[in-house]
Amino acid sequence: QVQLVESGGGLVQAGGSLRLSCAASGRTFSPYAMGWSRQAPGQESELVAAISWSDGYTDHADSVKSRFTISRDNAKNTVYLQMNSLKPEDTAVYYCVADWTYGSSWSRPDAYDYWGQGTQVTVSS
Repeated sequence: QVQLVESGGGLVQAGGSLRLSCAASGRTFSPYAMGWSRQAPGQESELVAAISWSDGYTDHADSVKSRFTISRDNAKNTVYLQMNSLKPEDTAVYYCVADWTYGSSWSRPDAYDYWGQGTQVTVSS
């Protein structure tokens, strides 16, 4: 079992930055893929970024490419999402996700077995 705990959400003005953190733990923690998914009210979940735990390979959704960056600290079992140039449309609950595989399905939220409780990000215009 894997436990994921997010932190770092909040309220920020458009153009500002936030960094989300996800601390992972578990009896045998070694997921192959971790990522960040977001869901805005009335909208479907969107997987915005993913990272391979073993080699650090990353993917980012087109909607956040060049603005968001996912990274990891293996020693701390922590994944980060650096969000720059935030826009009001980035407002959503952001969830840390993890799974045992990393492949072509990285962008599908339903491909991840483990989810954190979520952290709210609100971007004001």
